[in-house]
Amino acid sequence: MLSIDGVNDLWDQLLGAQPDPPGMLVFLTAVAGFLAVAVRGVWRVARNAVTIAHEGGHALFALLTGRKLRGIRLEFDTSGLTLSAGRPTGPGMILTLLGGYIAPSLVGVLGAWLLGGNRITLLLWLAVVLLLLMLINIRNLFGVLSLLVTGAIVVAVSWYASPEVQSAFAYAGVWFLLFGGVRPVFELQRLRGRGRMRDSDADQLARITHVPALFWVGVFLAVDLAALVTGAFLLAGQWLPAGV
Repeated sequence: MLSIDGVNDLWDQLLGAQPDPPGMLVFLTAVAGFLAVAVRGVWRVARNAVTIAHEGGHALFALLTGRKLRGIRLEFDTSGLTLSAGRPTGPGMILTLLGGYIAPSLVGVLGAWLLGGNRITLLLWLAVVLLLLMLINIRNLFGVLSLLVTGAIVVAVSWYASPEVQSAFAYAGVWFLLFGGVRPVFELQRLRGRGRMRDSDADQLARITHVPALFWVGVFLAVDLAALVTGAFLLAGQWLPAGV
């Protein structure tokens, strides 16, 4: 069992601020995050992290609006499905459907805010907690494996890596979510234009609200771009010289 001093040390480590990262590290991780989204081969693999955040967003908004979460599936092709029970229309269902495409970007903004305060350890541990909470509701094997692998990587970095590696990992992850939240919206509209996404979140919102699906695609994009600008502003202060 941990002693009182051990608990206090652990708590201080969790909530304490780490030293400012080198400005070049922040810039290079921004480049890495952008390339992970822009390069198709890398994106095919890395997109799983965005799908986790997307489905987690559906689940969180469902719970916050009083719906009952039935389960989450993560598929090998980076698609996903979150099932919840409740009224098929109304604000709860609308917010639940809205939550998916904006969740990765909103998580990125939260991460940028924590990194702006140099709370790198807290960010990594929060990521582990959220992954564990999501794991409870996963209903397929690939989803379980995907979350376990992702969680194991975060735990290994937060527990064993040097502060420099933790910092690079955290910044790269946040930049990736900020950039990665935007690309799926363009992919969604491209597939919709080909008639291959008739039951997309935007189309379901259109049926519920009687507002065109293209409007909801625009809402997704507007929120994600605003999050990208906000997150970049929060992180930019880490590499720009004072007074700029």
